Amino acid sequence: MADEIIYDVRESIAWLTINRPEARNALNKAARDGFADACRAFASDDSATVLIITGAGEKAFCAGADLKEMAETAMRVPPKDLFIEFNRTLMTDKPIIAAVNGHAFAGGFRIAQMVDLVVSADHATYAISEPKVGRGAPWAAPLGRLVGPRIALELLTTAAPLSAQRMYELGFINRVVPHDQLLTAAEEMARSIADNAPLSVRAGKRMVYDSASLGWLEGLDHADELWKHVYLSEDGQEGPRAFREKRKPVWQGR
Repeated sequence: MADEIIYDVRESIAWLTINRPEARNALNKAARDGFADACRAFASDDSATVLIITGAGEKAFCAGADLKEMAETAMRVPPKDLFIEFNRTLMTDKPIIAAVNGHAFAGGFRIAQMVDLVVSADHATYAISEPKVGRGAPWAAPLGRLVGPRIALELLTTAAPLSAQRMYELGFINRVVPHDQLLTAAEEMARSIADNAPLSVRAGKRMVYDSASLGWLEGLDHADELWKHVYLSEDGQEGPRAFREKRKPVWQGR
């Protein structure tokens, strides 16, 4: 894996750190490739139940694409590896948390949008900065559903950053903490997820996203089918049994 990305798994929690603080953790090709490799490693590793994505340093979570590299290569329409393939690497039924340690601009905002949960340092800001450099943000298409169309339009047209507190008020962020508590807070959230039955957690994530494209009744019917294998699993019996025996359940993921 590229030096620009640090990836490791500790006690079932995977950590991905974008390691280019000198470039505000901007994603050049090496970082994008390493990011994709790390996400694939997480998705295929049954021992890793939740992923935390963060950036090195205190200033920036991720400033988006590396504009210097973009200028050097005279990039016009971004290649598939910058959009489509990048999206696919984050598509897993296991939960992903962004621990936003600083400014999340452009592609950094995009990562925060695509993950499932966000814990943010209180000094972090969020912006769609592409209009300032004449680029586009097609990745922000779902943003209106997350924060409302008026806020999405403000972000897309003014390119002005919004504070972590404001994004928390809009429901985009789950928790805002001081920077020195960020990784601890993210790990606590990850641990609370990792301690739960993995099949239940994954079905819950799928239900939320699948229901977004379905009607009310269709969503309920789909949820019944989605949860059936959870009820019929070994873990579905282990949970009540452990409760009766007053012990911690031993999840098998099956």
